[in-house]
Amino acid sequence: MPEKWECSDEELIARLRDGQDEIMDYLMDKYKHLVRKKAKVMFLIGGDTDDLIQEGMIGLFKAIRDYRPEKESSFYHFAELCISRQMYTAIEASNRKKHAPLNSYVSLSEPESGGIGELLETSPEQMMIDRENVAQIKERIEKSLSDMEKEVLAYYMQGMNYVQIAEIMERSPKSIDNALQRIKNKLK
Repeated sequence: MPEKWECSDEELIARLRDGQDEIMDYLMDKYKHLVRKKAKVMFLIGGDTDDLIQEGMIGLFKAIRDYRPEKESSFYHFAELCISRQMYTAIEASNRKKHAPLNSYVSLSEPESGGIGELLETSPEQMMIDRENVAQIKERIEKSLSDMEKEVLAYYMQGMNYVQIAEIMERSPKSIDNALQRIKNKLK
């Protein structure tokens, strides 16, 4: 770390706003570990940890951009909140399947993919069948998880780790960790 940056994050952000653009890279690198830590305890349907890390880095960028020292909150806590919110938003969006059409697009310019013939397979009828399949999968998940597992999953989807869930549910961390493992196995 350059000596000129040996000051608080709040001071660094003030310098960034005064035109020292290289501070952005330094802060993004400095808080990358926080993003990774949060991504490890979350689960994104249809995605992986790298997707969550990317969302977390977007949240970190927004924190750096939007931080206001006059709000009497440390930058660390503000960044932690922005990172978590960005990840939760991504998880909620993946659960809603809102972007499913974008994520399952068909290229019209790549002949090896089947082109228009493949596009015809994504007809309104096929989309309706897909919706029914999703509903069936949700129903199977609803039937396969115990009440405790559903509760654990709900807390987990909020971004809590197994220790936090154990405290809330007044159970041992080991029982929560075991429940999370069962959930993952059942949802595979």
